[in-house]
Amino acid sequence: MLMPRYYFADDFSAFLPYFLSHPHLRKVFRKGEYLWKPGQPYDRVQYYLSGDAVHFSDHESGRRKIISFHGPGTLLPGYHTEDFHIELSLATMALSDVEVLEFTISQFRAMFRENQDLAESVVNWYSRYVNLFLFETIHQEFNPSRVKLCNLLYLLTVRRPLGPERSLAMTQEDLADTLGMSRVQITRELSDLRRRGILSTARGRLTITDLPALEALCTAETV
Repeated sequence: MLMPRYYFADDFSAFLPYFLSHPHLRKVFRKGEYLWKPGQPYDRVQYYLSGDAVHFSDHESGRRKIISFHGPGTLLPGYHTEDFHIELSLATMALSDVEVLEFTISQFRAMFRENQDLAESVVNWYSRYVNLFLFETIHQEFNPSRVKLCNLLYLLTVRRPLGPERSLAMTQEDLADTLGMSRVQITRELSDLRRRGILSTARGRLTITDLPALEALCTAETV
């Protein structure tokens, strides 16, 4: 049974030799640079060799919604043949230096048609991505603020390569933008989790200090 994800990585790592054998560009994006700019039409596919990036949308109201995080072995923005207006409001920014293999749509289309295993992996990846939206819409939407936050922290902790210290490079603003909550709510819930000894905080970083206790506050749909 697959768990929901906010962090996507390694879904296409097995295809790296295949990607390298086909026409592509190799690019490096520095921390803070856009890999996919707001308003940019869907015109390329990137395979992440290294680094992490955040995928988000800037709403016309001025609010930002963080959708997902991506690391080595991911393909973004994925491959499809339709133009969706909503994609013009999406963007991807490097959280660290990110190196990618970049393919035009026509180049990736040729690989998609040639390689059945790759095509199946693309479809399965979209299924996992859609599962995140279903998880947020059907499940997270109705959870109390503490449960929403605990679910997010748990899923990020068990999916990302954090090391034994279980440290997340996320600000309170990042958490608020991911969950659609106010900074006041996030501050209140983090204070309670600190009091319980479940996590500690430093500038721009959270460290999970008691993962079993965090898991106990999550919903069954999450764990």
